[in-house]
Amino acid sequence: MAFLDHVLQPPAYGWQDENGDLVKPSSKQIWHEFFSRLNVFKDRKNWLGFFSWLKVICLVPFFLLFVFKFFSVWMLLIAFLYSMIIMGTHGTIWYHRYCTHGAYKFKNNFWRFLTQNLTLKIIPEEIYVVSHHVHHAKSDRPGDPYNAFGGFLYCFLADVNHQPIAKDLSKEDYNRAVQLMKHTGLKTNTYEQYQKWGSLANPGMAILYWIVNWSFWYLAFYLMGGHALACTIFGAAGFWAVGVRTFNYEGHGKGEDKRQDGVDYSRDDMSINQLWPGFVAGEWHNNHHLFPKSARTGFMPHQVDFAWYYIKFLSMIGGVSFYRDSKQQFLEQYHQPYLESKKNASALNAEVVPNILTSEP
Repeated sequence: MAFLDHVLQPPAYGWQDENGDLVKPSSKQIWHEFFSRLNVFKDRKNWLGFFSWLKVICLVPFFLLFVFKFFSVWMLLIAFLYSMIIMGTHGTIWYHRYCTHGAYKFKNNFWRFLTQNLTLKIIPEEIYVVSHHVHHAKSDRPGDPYNAFGGFLYCFLADVNHQPIAKDLSKEDYNRAVQLMKHTGLKTNTYEQYQKWGSLANPGMAILYWIVNWSFWYLAFYLMGGHALACTIFGAAGFWAVGVRTFNYEGHGKGEDKRQDGVDYSRDDMSINQLWPGFVAGEWHNNHHLFPKSARTGFMPHQVDFAWYYIKFLSMIGGVSFYRDSKQQFLEQYHQPYLESKKNASALNAEVVPNILTSEP
């Protein structure tokens, strides 16, 4: 735990107070931290958080063009499919199940590159992956970078305020952080470059990759449907980029215990299974916290899992060489015992009620 305790850059208001309780900063403190960490003139090591939000801002004009110039029912449907299902599912496939948890392995770099670039590139892998390891180690406790008990803004602005790696890691700890990213194909900085830029990713390579990825997809969508289609999809990607930042607050009950018996079996944290994120992105969050390394989290018949369908399809055609599927383990260890306990409780009630009715006063 020592490495995960300090791999992230702590906010100015800190993770916990002197009693070990979560620091719940005010909105003013959160916004101050956010803008301070976006200031690349103050410190160039702030570049990655600034770069992440710069891409979101660059998508705003496309969204406005979609709304005010190219809007139609068909374009709205395309925007919905791309933002909610394609972008959402890709985030689960790439960032969540592969980059962070290694729930499956690609046969070679071609399939990894293809999967990585199935959609517009918006979120830097570094910001997502390292902090997500910390999230699982400290879920809903001080140090969790998107702790729902901290409030909506605490989670919504976490990619800048809480998720970047620390800027003063030792060479040994920096190399450990590099190892967390090695399988993703990210070309990381040397330790000397890290001391200059404060990140695993190199800014020059990140900017070049961004330009190539967006240029390719804009040209592809333009050839398929002109500026109308390209602007609609780029605008939809911007909508997703903002909306996805609300997920962890919602997915952990908004700081309340909303877990349901027979639905949410993991009781070590406040994660919950929600129908909407599950259906559109395969994000059955409580199931995921129960089996974080599983390539499938839609364990129940109604739990649609598009991310799993993609991984399974790649496995069938040879693009994925290995995956973990914890469905059977989930059914045997959690769901079946729950059903049996309900059955036994019903049988006991059936015995008790007649005895009460027939007993003498």
